[in-house]
Amino acid sequence: MSDEIIAKPDLDQVLADEKNRELIEEFESEAKTRTFRGGLGTLVTALSIATSLFALYYAAAGAEIPGTRIVLIPNFRILGQTITTPQVYVMIFLSAILVLTFLLYPPAPRWLRSVTPIDLLLCVGAVAITAYVFVDFDNVIYRVNTPTPADFVMGVVAIVLVIEASRRTIGWHLPALGLLAIAYAYFADFMPGAFRGPPKNLDDIVGAQYLGLDGMLGTPLQVAATYIILFTIYGAILDFTGAGKFYVDLAFAMTGRRPTGAARSVTVASFLLGTVSGSGVATTVTLGSITYPMLKRAGHDRETSGAILSAGGIGAVLSPPVLGPAAFLMAEILKISYLDVVVMAMMPTILYYLGILLMIEVDARRVGARQIQLDAPGFWELTKRYWYQYTSLFAIIVFLVIGFSTITAIFWSILLGVAVSYLRKETALTLPKMRDALSSGTRQVLSIGATTAVAGIAVGILLQTGLGLKISSLILDIAQHQLFPTLILSGIVLWVLGLSLPITATYLVAVPTIIPALAGVGVPLPAAHMFVFYYAILSEVSPPVALSPFAAAAITGGNPYKTMMLTWKYSLPCFLVPLMFTQPGGLAILWHDVPLWDAAVASVSAIAGIAAITTGVGGYLLRRTTILERALLIASGLLLLLPTTFGDVTGLALFLVALALQVMTGRPAPKPAPA
Repeated sequence: MSDEIIAKPDLDQVLADEKNRELIEEFESEAKTRTFRGGLGTLVTALSIATSLFALYYAAAGAEIPGTRIVLIPNFRILGQTITTPQVYVMIFLSAILVLTFLLYPPAPRWLRSVTPIDLLLCVGAVAITAYVFVDFDNVIYRVNTPTPADFVMGVVAIVLVIEASRRTIGWHLPALGLLAIAYAYFADFMPGAFRGPPKNLDDIVGAQYLGLDGMLGTPLQVAATYIILFTIYGAILDFTGAGKFYVDLAFAMTGRRPTGAARSVTVASFLLGTVSGSGVATTVTLGSITYPMLKRAGHDRETSGAILSAGGIGAVLSPPVLGPAAFLMAEILKISYLDVVVMAMMPTILYYLGILLMIEVDARRVGARQIQLDAPGFWELTKRYWYQYTSLFAIIVFLVIGFSTITAIFWSILLGVAVSYLRKETALTLPKMRDALSSGTRQVLSIGATTAVAGIAVGILLQTGLGLKISSLILDIAQHQLFPTLILSGIVLWVLGLSLPITATYLVAVPTIIPALAGVGVPLPAAHMFVFYYAILSEVSPPVALSPFAAAAITGGNPYKTMMLTWKYSLPCFLVPLMFTQPGGLAILWHDVPLWDAAVASVSAIAGIAAITTGVGGYLLRRTTILERALLIASGLLLLLPTTFGDVTGLALFLVALALQVMTGRPAPKPAPA
């Protein structure tokens, strides 16, 4: 019987579906946002656009056009201050984010349809905390260690505002952590054992948080106000110019025009769409709405389909060039370029998707899933019509390689994305599309702005009180200063943090607590940061709380817990990847500060190791494996993942033995299930 030919659903209809938008919102944040019409809707849109334009102005103001001495946009001053002064800019950005958060996110679901007087009062407070500093900036900033009573009051207001904004957008867990950090700083002399320390004066705590650059206005919020919002604007520009639709079509063109596994097509589409969206839940929901009927017809049940969708979707946060927000924080904390982070993420991304693809392929062959053909445009047809959409894959990287700063590279990538959209009428960024894209760019950063502000409070106190180092010392003591136990214990801590915190917050809290412990057992800082980043992302598919599988189950109608466990199974080999680059010599996997030959050998060995473990765990190589063959394959994979010559040689030998056993026994492969 010939393969079934299925027409590909229209992505535009999927993206326009209100139910899909609500589903993404439900699983990406704790509360739904309000939808306004009329004057209030116009006000919110105008403020969102103004915030995006302000971020773009900051990126370009006073900077010369690369290769020339021409300043495209001059700096200007307000009340004697240059608004691109980092502290001034960040405070204005914070006020705008807070106002929009209090207008769009209700304090409780019952107030979803209307703005309350409390919301308006909070908006006034959000403006006041910046206006107070701005009108007397030159004097106020020098009172960080000696705040006046007025400074203290405004500081308390600012702390309350960012905690409430964070509670509305991502829930109560991070705000509770921020309040606990403040309480620890004040009551440190009451703490037991090693956690006891000298307490901080409440005036000093509030002054440092409100007026200093080591609290809520610290590096996390600064990164959100510069790099992250520019990338959300860039992602919105690409979305409204059809880049996401192009990449979904491209994935199906490469894998769907000939008989192939439906799951393979979905996974490739997840990777390509993830390079634009940078969101695991959004990628899962968008592709799930398109491809679940295709997966169902191919013979995958509801839970398996959901696992395929969510396992591929979460890799979006790992996919260059638009990585998750934590990647920008990593670059800033390590004082390296964003290009270095992108390069370090390349091999982990390849290994993640390779593991997912192989596990899905093994499972599909084991259960005899049907093959299909997708009625979709061909690769060359798509390339001929929309070749310019490929620029979004390479623009930022090219600009970084030729020497642009990260902010400048993003800015010019945005301009390039706008310019090339006009090459075809259907992708042209018309004024309504431009309005919606700029508004969307700001709205996507609201939860991140609140998260980074509150995380700045917690991280600042962890560093100032030495609590972060005390927690690191505790981890080292429990692990007896041994590398492998420290890695396992750190992974468990990250898993626990990921149960309640989003990826960005998990990474930020781990920086002063877990990374010093990893450094204490000899893990290089770049590898330590990538370890934390990777496991923070994998917390999204880890039981018992996994957002992407739950979102996928909402689309397929499957059991969410069974979907979650299957997702965990599919991504299980990927949990070993961070253990590879934290071993001695593991930086070769990250292509960081190592010879090219070492990086190539390590990469090939890692690919072989993931393939061996995946086939061993999945129980299928050329055909179903015996217990002995599975043991050989898993042992082979573990040895190949070790960055040593002995591991590579021994692992390869075990793999060849397992392969020889498969060839010699010659058991027939199971026949595919009938269509």
